[in-house]
Amino acid sequence: MPVTDPLSDMLTRIRNANIAKHGKVDIPSSKMKISVAKILKDEGYIKNYKLIKDQKHGIVRIYLKYDQHNESVIIGLKRLSKPGRRVYVNQKNIPPVLNGMGIAVLSTSKGIMVGREARKASVGGELLCSVW
Repeated sequence: MPVTDPLSDMLTRIRNANIAKHGKVDIPSSKMKISVAKILKDEGYIKNYKLIKDQKHGIVRIYLKYDQHNESVIIGLKRLSKPGRRVYVNQKNIPPVLNGMGIAVLSTSKGIMVGREARKASVGGELLCSVW
């Protein structure tokens, strides 16, 4: 069955794997998902990610990160812009996530980036998700 919102599917898979305390989760690959996984790694929310080739589109394997008490580093994931209701912001209206404790991920004309990078680059775009 085709997925109508691939990014939401990715976030749900990560959320479910965190709840189940899995070490890794496999997600069907796309350029946007790879970019979001790179951001999550750069910001310290996941250990690593790996691209695995297969006969179809490929797979992104995300290795989840836990602290010393076996609690997930990712507390919450929220999809902000959905296929039925797109949310666009300019650089002045990029929302802070938990007063700077989390990140907002945007799709801009300069690529997918974190909210603070978009403010520095003076670009707005579509709010994809927030992670804390």
